[in-house]
Amino acid sequence: LMLVQIDPAARRVAVLSIPRDLYVGIPGHGTGRINSAYALGMNNGGSGLVLARETVSDTLGLPVHHTMLVDFRAYVAIVDAIGGVDVEVPYDIYDPTYPDQGTGYDPFYISAGEHHLDGETALKYARTRATLSGDFGRTARQRQLVLAIRDRVLRLDMIPGLVTQSPQLWTQLRDSFETDLTLSEIVELGVAASHVPADQIVLAGIDQEH
Repeated sequence: LMLVQIDPAARRVAVLSIPRDLYVGIPGHGTGRINSAYALGMNNGGSGLVLARETVSDTLGLPVHHTMLVDFRAYVAIVDAIGGVDVEVPYDIYDPTYPDQGTGYDPFYISAGEHHLDGETALKYARTRATLSGDFGRTARQRQLVLAIRDRVLRLDMIPGLVTQSPQLWTQLRDSFETDLTLSEIVELGVAASHVPADQIVLAGIDQEH
């Protein structure tokens, strides 16, 4: 889970990672892992996104105005649509039990150093927990990938093309994400975020000390 704040007027962006196993109060459901809020909302005939939004808002004491859920297929498609991403992998990662599409394994290995990742590899890099820092390291890599996507889009001046392609991407991926935002609002937020200087982007995560 990530909470993103975009302030177009001040040209600032803040991104906060929330560990999926964080125990919190879930409105109307007692205490549980924060990642269970979506399923609880769906199981009770309501909206998973609404309960997830309320849970994050109550936990952090901040208003959350909109929500978006993106599944693996959409993430892969987005990374591939921009031609992959460039990342600096801080250490060797070997995950022999990375899950495949069924009930088996698809071992994942990536060495330390600079890499250009396609969508599938970026997804594995984002998902694996086979590091000493476990889920906290995973959330750090996910924030790294958010910046890598932004950097590639801006470096190659992709915003105009992506805006033009947005209706086709929306149609292609409509079954792979859920949101209360309209397409025009997503485009508007993306363009606003692209105008924020790199030194005005704050990345943080909740960890053992925070």
